[in-house]
Amino acid sequence: MGEYQEIVRSGFQEFGKRVKKFFLILGAVALGLFAGYLLVCNFTYSKGTRSGYLVKITRKGFLFKTYEGTLGIAGISQTRQGLMSTNWDFSVRNREVYQTLDSLQGVPVKLYYREKLKAMPWQGDTPYFVYAAEPVKQ
Repeated sequence: MGEYQEIVRSGFQEFGKRVKKFFLILGAVALGLFAGYLLVCNFTYSKGTRSGYLVKITRKGFLFKTYEGTLGIAGISQTRQGLMSTNWDFSVRNREVYQTLDSLQGVPVKLYYREKLKAMPWQGDTPYFVYAAEPVKQ
């Protein structure tokens, strides 16, 4: 009976090593895929400017507080419900940019932004991230 128990014990040890190796490899692959996903989502897809009237800038969120804003772009579009202005939603990461925008509400502004492929929940609600703003000289 002792020999049988030794065979069973060695079989369990071998099985345990294989299971441990499997989960280590699985964890490494999952970690690599997650890191790749974060890199791809943080890739800057486009970069540009938009001009219009700053409609609102707020700090909102339940778990992750982010700065979100809306820019009213000049012009109106015809819909079935009637005339409608065009709004552009954006996110702001930097507190200084937020404070600049807060002082420019209702004023024509030019916003400099970067568009990401996807925004993570802690970054903002939109893929458009404003990094600079200035009033438009008329």
